[in-house]
Amino acid sequence: MASPTPGPTPTRTLNDGSTLPAVGLGTYGLTGEEGVAAITSALEAGYRLLDTAVNYENESEVGEAIRRSGLPREQVQVTSKLPGRDHAYDDAVASVHGSLERLGLEYLDLHLIHWPNPSKDRYAEAWRALVDLQKQGLVRSVGVSNFTEAHLTRIIEESGVTPAVNQIELHPYFPQEQMRAVNARLGILTEAWSPLGKRQAPFTEPPVADAAAAHGVSPGQVILRWQLQLGTLPIPKSATPARQRENLDVFGFELTDAEMAAITALGRPDGRLFGGDPDVHEEA
Repeated sequence: MASPTPGPTPTRTLNDGSTLPAVGLGTYGLTGEEGVAAITSALEAGYRLLDTAVNYENESEVGEAIRRSGLPREQVQVTSKLPGRDHAYDDAVASVHGSLERLGLEYLDLHLIHWPNPSKDRYAEAWRALVDLQKQGLVRSVGVSNFTEAHLTRIIEESGVTPAVNQIELHPYFPQEQMRAVNARLGILTEAWSPLGKRQAPFTEPPVADAAAAHGVSPGQVILRWQLQLGTLPIPKSATPARQRENLDVFGFELTDAEMAAITALGRPDGRLFGGDPDVHEEA
């Protein structure tokens, strides 16, 4: 296995000039005292990007973990997300203030619209609110999550502001080649949620298992390295200290072009984890 003590995480530069660590920690499901302990452990392991959301109902735990870590605020970058029920302009502004209050922070490093909810058709309004909050300094960078090319095109045309990030479902069974290309063309960084594939993680698939054996690393490390070489920013979730360290330790080896292609070829048309098609999925 690769070294259990990863060094400093490289960074990615966003289109607004800000930077983010190249790997972050997903915090979905990390709630209560166990959640605080898990997030604190991740910060001790070297994570400097924490990904939460209003609908994860754990912003207070994320804030408490940052305080317990003793790290200076400017060394920890925090992402949260606007829920579907708060897309109206005034509701979006109030929602971000609520996130800051629960986190106990004066600003957010990145705030995303969690889902476009196109049937409600207010995501452009929500985007204008985030852009204005960025101008006020309450949010350093603004972005979206689960947006398609059509959704992106609309908000860019209406606001003149391109999202810094589009966080989408992306793993070997759903490699999102088209959306990665769209984001790249627009200068938007692709973040990957569920980057390992959750319960469907393809750890035993030959392209993953063979690469793990060849490089002396774990299957999870292979998949995260695949993500990095695709140009995405993965945000794996783990509450286990050893796994947290392992998930950060993915910068000391490189997959070959053939290994990359074989893992990408695992993609399936129905590869989504739960059918979260942004054109029809609605988030409360």
